[in-house]
Amino acid sequence: MLVREEEAASRVAAARERGLRVGFTCGVFDLVHAGHADYLRAARRRCDLLVVAVNDDASVARLKGEGRPIVPFAERAEVVDAFRAVDLVLALPDDRPTRLIRLLRPDLYVKGGDYDLSRLGSAPEVEGYGGEVLVIPVRHDRSSRHILRRLEELEAGGGEGGG
Repeated sequence: MLVREEEAASRVAAARERGLRVGFTCGVFDLVHAGHADYLRAARRRCDLLVVAVNDDASVARLKGEGRPIVPFAERAEVVDAFRAVDLVLALPDDRPTRLIRLLRPDLYVKGGDYDLSRLGSAPEVEGYGGEVLVIPVRHDRSSRHILRRLEELEAGGGEGGG
């Protein structure tokens, strides 16, 4: 369910009152693929309520550069919301999730990738109030970057095929 920040905070508070463990993650989700599905399922297994913040279009452009996002925010949020593992979706207008983490105070902050916790700027914020930070490894053959490279290869090679 796509919600505004205030509603996310309210639903997180209600979940916490019921003793549920709240997880939070964020990302661009520009070209959604099986790696995203793996990552979101793994995150959900570790919490009772999973909140996903999707970078808005301006944030994606700042983070990824010219030409991105490929898919506009409303469509990316709709796709992320369709995952059974995801309970709440909200926009992330900032380049980093620190403000939303301060608002929601998740019990678990999950990132997918090969981050070193020392490189995760929001990790000290979460750990500071007693939350847990978890990095879920991703397969590099299941990534947006991999899809984009493959498309470039096909275009360069004049590849034909249905699509």
